[in-house]
Amino acid sequence: MIDPSFRARLKAGEPLIGAFVNIESPTVVEVLAVAGMDFLMIDGEHAPIGPASAVEMIRAAEARRIPILARVGENTQQVMAKYLDAGAIGTMTPMVSSAAEAQRVVDSVKYPPMGKRGLAGVRINDFAPTPGYVSAANESTVVVVQIETRAGIDRADEIIATEGVDVVFLGPSDLSVALDVPGQTKHPSVLKTIEALTEKIVAAGKAAGTVTRSPEDYRYWRERGIQVFLNSAGALLLGAATRFLDESRA
Repeated sequence: MIDPSFRARLKAGEPLIGAFVNIESPTVVEVLAVAGMDFLMIDGEHAPIGPASAVEMIRAAEARRIPILARVGENTQQVMAKYLDAGAIGTMTPMVSSAAEAQRVVDSVKYPPMGKRGLAGVRINDFAPTPGYVSAANESTVVVVQIETRAGIDRADEIIATEGVDVVFLGPSDLSVALDVPGQTKHPSVLKTIEALTEKIVAAGKAAGTVTRSPEDYRYWRERGIQVFLNSAGALLLGAATRFLDESRA
């Protein structure tokens, strides 16, 4: 289902709070939608969620009218196409470290003349693309690239400048590894790097994103220009269950 509303909200500068769905379950998608998330991100990088599982999660998202994207762990057109053709409105690509890699993502998500995505009769176009489908898809799909390596930091300017990239997402966990402070996601060097990159992203007219694990994180990064926020379904479940048990047993 092609729906331009999410990209429109993104381009309007609206803060958007979502969650990585790292539990392969359509019901989890429904629960997060009912909770009021702005969007969801199927995690096909760190969770065992392939296209066959993803399509059922996408159906659940559509039924609940919540936008859903997919993080795809492999920057290849044939892999990304399976999630997009199943109904995801965009992709997130991890470990993007150069303009060439960012361009490869754009090429995989966008149809010609903007990219190189292949056209077929698939679920996203009701199994029969109409003459207006390609232009509508190019206007609606969202391209998210992640900067989280040393090379990505060094080449951030060229990645950010890549035409067709909508969101540059800054992954604090992998950035902590790249900056030799593994696991210290709030180390001064990590925070400084995210802040500096956010300034560049916003100056380029694009949206910056990062992981926020608490309302305090959200407020901190919102004040510094971040627009797209992600937690994870697993972390939210673990946090709620832990608080319930701790408070019950106190």
